[in-house]
Amino acid sequence: MVKVTEFQVKDVVNVSDGKRLGNIEDFEINLNTGKIEAVVIGSSGKVLGFFGKEDEVIIPWKNILKVGEDVILVRYRDSGEYIEHDGGGQ
Repeated sequence: MVKVTEFQVKDVVNVSDGKRLGNIEDFEINLNTGKIEAVVIGSSGKVLGFFGKEDEVIIPWKNILKVGEDVILVRYRDSGEYIEHDGGGQ
């Protein structure tokens, strides 16, 4: 079992370019299934949660490749969209 606070201290790294995206700020949970649908990566430029909401990165749970001891590896396209990891040609 893993606590939310354990996820929030891990760096989130994009495997596509090796860049650090930030830290998990929030989770999107499907209330019908109780499953995590996506993670929200907050911008480091925010001040107490204000300014820069548009800088949030939302990554679907299926795009999380590996949760390590210190880092979370994700697949993310920097064009403002996320990559659907379905084996397709994207």
